[in-house]
Amino acid sequence: MRREVLVPLIVATALFMENVDSSVIATSLPEISRDLGVDPIALKLALTSYLLSLAVFIPISGWMADKFGARTVFRAAIVVFTLGSLACGFAVSLPDLVLYRIIQGMGGAMMVPVGRLVILRMVPKHELVSALAWLVVPALIGPMIGPPLGGFITTYFHWRWIFWINIPIGIVGFWLATKYIEDIREENVPPLDVSGFVLSGIGLTGLAFGFTTIGQELLPFWLSASMIVVGAVVMYLYVRHARAHPAPLIDLKLLSVQTFRVSVVGGSLFRIGVGAMPFLLPLMFQLGFGLNALQSGLLTFAGAAGAMLMRASVAPILRRFGIKRVLVVNTVVAAGFIAAAGFFEPGTPYFIVIAVLFIGGFFRALQFSTLNSLAFADLGSSTMSQATSFTSVAQQISVSAGVAVAAMVLESLRYVRGSNEILLGDFSIAFFAVSLCSLTAIFLLLRLPIDAGASLVTPPPPEAQDTERGPQA
Repeated sequence: MRREVLVPLIVATALFMENVDSSVIATSLPEISRDLGVDPIALKLALTSYLLSLAVFIPISGWMADKFGARTVFRAAIVVFTLGSLACGFAVSLPDLVLYRIIQGMGGAMMVPVGRLVILRMVPKHELVSALAWLVVPALIGPMIGPPLGGFITTYFHWRWIFWINIPIGIVGFWLATKYIEDIREENVPPLDVSGFVLSGIGLTGLAFGFTTIGQELLPFWLSASMIVVGAVVMYLYVRHARAHPAPLIDLKLLSVQTFRVSVVGGSLFRIGVGAMPFLLPLMFQLGFGLNALQSGLLTFAGAAGAMLMRASVAPILRRFGIKRVLVVNTVVAAGFIAAAGFFEPGTPYFIVIAVLFIGGFFRALQFSTLNSLAFADLGSSTMSQATSFTSVAQQISVSAGVAVAAMVLESLRYVRGSNEILLGDFSIAFFAVSLCSLTAIFLLLRLPIDAGASLVTPPPPEAQDTERGPQA
């Protein structure tokens, strides 16, 4: 198997493990709470502690890869994540589980950005679109199949197995990384930006925790809102720090590159709608349609199936129509399919629901894959590590923001009505709202030059292809 396929597949396996794990626990919370003897609401700390760990450690991932080598850090991340999964399965109390989830998050924070960095430095730029498309599939499949998978394991086996299924995957991933991934590293790595690490950790934790908990009855509304405000203020302090620091942890100068800026900012707006889908669809199917978790999961999996179809199609589509044209048109189409879910009713034939989710999954994955690749179109090898950390942070926050927007719409409608009940029509409004958020990305995409990202779809001359890859081990 070619390296351009094998390396992305190895990284995609790790990403799939991380994405499934972050969502699989949700449907198992009642059973875990009974087993550990704690309140289900308190147990949701196990969910948020993982997200907080991601927010703190993702920014440092690029520096770690440059300093100690991409393969070394990637393998270490797999080990930490796998050991954290093993420990979670043996947890006997809430503090145990929260601690082990934090350890898992430390591994997950390194796995995905460093894995993406490995691809960027081992795959020629004109093949990045196809290579990075492998990462879109698990990113969309994981949140979709996680809840029904968790329900199945908890019902027919034991909740502890939702963590232990990661162990064989982690072992295989470690072996494949050892055998096929080069230990690429940078020379003359600057000292760690400790102040930036502290500021970004506090700021991103506040934003991620606030966005994740607001409107979900984990914390009082005022506390979640306060954390968002504190996070925003601290991130402002980080911006001031980064402008003055010679080697900041997250380099804001990357935003001066138009393709990177549009990918990060426009991609974040688009991901608000996509991030809300795994939250809204199961709720609507279960609360509004009266389906169980397994039935809901089988329906939502249609979107993941559409994403898998996209993987083989994205490169030919971009070569045929060009990156800017695809992004602009596809923003409207993908946002439209998000809004289309708002028209579902209990009497809607399942084949229509499946068809809409399947086709929508294809176009959402096409948008993801193109935006992810565009971020690196005009960057040099020396900036790749900081760019992967930057994009990973933006993606994490935007997905959390998507859940927050959807939850706040539902909560606002309940508040206006003076009722604790969520009506089916509330979901329609929520889908329309997050779809509109995704659609706003088009205003940034329209500013791209017509030949934006040409290096991603046009092979360089044969004599230049040998120098196109990043520095080797």
